[in-house]
Order: sequence, then C-alpha cells, then structure tokens
Amino acid sequence: MVTQIEKVLYTAKTHTTGGREGASRSSDGRIDLKLSPPGSAGQGTNPEQLFAAGWSACFIGAMNRAASGLKVKLPADVAVDTEVDLGTAGDEYFLQARLNVSLPGLDRDVARAVVDGAHQICPYSKLSRGNIKVELNLV
Repeated sequence: MVTQIEKVLYTAKTHTTGGREGASRSSDGRIDLKLSPPGSAGQGTNPEQLFAAGWSACFIGAMNRAASGLKVKLPADVAVDTEVDLGTAGDEYFLQARLNVSLPGLDRDVARAVVDGAHQICPYSKLSRGNIKVELNLV
C-alpha cells in the first residue's frame, strides 16, 4: 500500500529533454546541466550520479533526526559516499546502491543505530526499500 502525503512541503520541478544525452533544468534555474550516459566521454552528469547526490544529502538529514532521537550529537565531519550501480539482469536494467557512512568519533554501536534509524526516516531509503539492493556500510 502506498502512503498518501497529507501535506506537501516542497515540489521539485525540472524540464528534461534528450534523455541520457540531453539536458535538465529546474524551474528555479538552480540546476541547469547537460546529461551524458554513464561512462561516456560526454560533458554532463547522469541520473545515477544525481540520485546518489540526492540520497546522500537526504540521508545526512535523516541521520541528524535519528541522532536527535537517540540523544546523540553527530560529528561535524559526517559524510556519506553513495555508490549507485546501473546494471542488468537478463535484458532488463536495474539499480543497486551502497551508502558508505562516516561518523568519526561515534561508538560503532551508536553509529549503527543512527544509520539504521536514518534508513527508516529518509524518503530516498523509503523509495528504494524492497525495490533495489541497498547496503549500509559504516566506514
């Protein structure tokens, strides 16, 4: 069952042309970029990189919320290195991801609790849950 949003907080709007060899621009002009297929010599980024960047940023916000609930302060140098793989199974395309989380100075068990809590809170994690393979790694 799909959860129905009760209150929309923000709506991102983009206009994209040309697919993986095109361009994308946000309605507010803050994003205006060229797109290129992954691994190509093109000048642009690709949807997998954009997804990884968005998920990383969202996940850090979710970790802040999870840490707050655990009465823990996150280190100032928290970082998430997200890797999104585009691959095939048979003749179909799929994604899988690894979130490599750095929480220097936190006890490993506390860090794991923060990461696991964030994975329950983060909208990108909710989007991926049950749909793609996801690894959450403490580094």
